[in-house]
Amino acid sequence: MRFLAITLIVHAPDPVTGVQKTTRERFREVVDNALLAEELGFDGFGVGERHERPFISSSPPVVLSHLAALTSRIRLFTAVTTLSLLDPVRAYEDYATLDHLSDGRLDLIIGKGNGTAQRELFQVTPEDQWDRNSEGYELLRRIWRQDRVSASPRFRPGLTDAEVWPRPFQQPVRVWHGSATSPDSADLAARHGDPLFSANVTHPIEPYAELVRHYRERWEQYGHDPALAVVGAGTAGYFAARTSQEAVAAYRPVFEGQLALQRRLGIEPVFATLEDFVERSSALIGSPQQIVDKVHRYHERLGHSVLHLHADASGLGEAQHRASLELFQSDIAPPLRRGIPDPPFDWAPVLPGPGPGPGDAL
Repeated sequence: MRFLAITLIVHAPDPVTGVQKTTRERFREVVDNALLAEELGFDGFGVGERHERPFISSSPPVVLSHLAALTSRIRLFTAVTTLSLLDPVRAYEDYATLDHLSDGRLDLIIGKGNGTAQRELFQVTPEDQWDRNSEGYELLRRIWRQDRVSASPRFRPGLTDAEVWPRPFQQPVRVWHGSATSPDSADLAARHGDPLFSANVTHPIEPYAELVRHYRERWEQYGHDPALAVVGAGTAGYFAARTSQEAVAAYRPVFEGQLALQRRLGIEPVFATLEDFVERSSALIGSPQQIVDKVHRYHERLGHSVLHLHADASGLGEAQHRASLELFQSDIAPPLRRGIPDPPFDWAPVLPGPGPGPGDAL
């Protein structure tokens, strides 16, 4: 199993202290967390993309390029690239450049994104967002693989024997499809033989397990080898301590602060108590053995081989946050790596070769 640390770069008051960092301080925290993730041995670091409050993650290529210059080993993920809002040609140019600057350490997780404000900002409607996402990916995929492209897309100007530069370092960059519960994203991933990344953060496991079941079913219907289907999954929260009592006590102020924020925003909480949150959500809060057991329970339903944790402290003290991540790497990750297989592809950069490989048909 592989492990990512992911941030959506939320810029909001600390749920416990109420103090809000400046924008510069918040970006500095993202950088520090990426360096910590590499230091501790995480396999990847992901940066989200949002174009509305309370996020400041509107430019992931810039953030990830900065992280590429400061790191040397860890893979760099988008989480997610909102293709429904973007020109796929411009997105290709940004990420092909980043792929070179990172020496081939880039993975894309694409998705339609969500949020009314960002849809309105880019004049995308609920009715056309799925078509934009699908069309954007089909064109992006062709540009990754072809030196010249002709196309007549609906949502951007047409291309006639167009060259788009630079050509990527990896041949091609790996693309995951991020989804909360949408069968459209799962179907698009299955059609092209791409991995799926389930959000797995808001609800109990049932809708996410149904999404993965649909993905695997469609994967086989499209003629792919079932053994090559790859699933990643998120977690709703993380804090580990030597005992469950210690972990729950330390996390309680964080949960209560997040609950209060949801209620101020008029959001009805899915999990009204910390005990329910720990029991029925994907949150990993407890002793190392409890967390290992819970990941295995989720693996039985999802079959995932990649797991993400929140990179941000999100209300925990800096020392608490670091100690919890250190405990993950020392006591939790090793048995999970032994007990759950890695994805069936090389985690190292995909070096240029003589031509497309299996599953890379145009």
